[in-house]
Amino acid sequence: MADSIFEPNFLYFLNASVDLHHHLYPAVPPQGIYFESLVERTFREINKPMTIVKVGGTTQPRYDILFEGHRISLKTETGKGTKTGSITITKLCTTEKEPWSAESLKERVIAHLNRYDTILMLRAIWQPHQIRYQLVEIPVHLLKLLASGDPLPVGKRKGRQSLGMDVLRGNERLFRVHFDASDGKCSIRNLRIENCKVLREWVRERPKLAIEAAPDA
Repeated sequence: MADSIFEPNFLYFLNASVDLHHHLYPAVPPQGIYFESLVERTFREINKPMTIVKVGGTTQPRYDILFEGHRISLKTETGKGTKTGSITITKLCTTEKEPWSAESLKERVIAHLNRYDTILMLRAIWQPHQIRYQLVEIPVHLLKLLASGDPLPVGKRKGRQSLGMDVLRGNERLFRVHFDASDGKCSIRNLRIENCKVLREWVRERPKLAIEAAPDA
């Protein structure tokens, strides 16, 4: 993987920002726009006044953060089901519902991935008395390998069916793609973490009152 734009100072500051978030929300990791806000603030703090950070709009699919020409998509995986060795992207993107064919769906996902240069994910692995955090860089080129696969119908849904496939590199299973016919979402499952780049890992103790309050997703 090419050199990361996420330098040590950035990772340190973002780590500290996540920990500061927990002073307000002891049992809830930053998700969605809260994580986006922390990343934006981190870029601005460590680069001011040198670099302009642009935030993607909400009216059309595009990057979440633009930094020095790098288009960044931000994702979180922070529920109780987060696994140590594999990554789930619950919503990589939403595809159009028609035409619902394997080739059309793959084309739309590739078009979506072409809007980004990299994906940064915050992961929270829940343990009995602590949260193990990971900041992971997911290579976009790896996800684009889904273009060579052949999604097949899965499930027992009546009418239009969901499609799924394992994405392989040689004999290695890299991840699974699922196109959900009910909501048009494309998800990535069982993405092996060793094929991504773990940028930073740290552990945060869980307050006693927060131990039973872990989010489900």
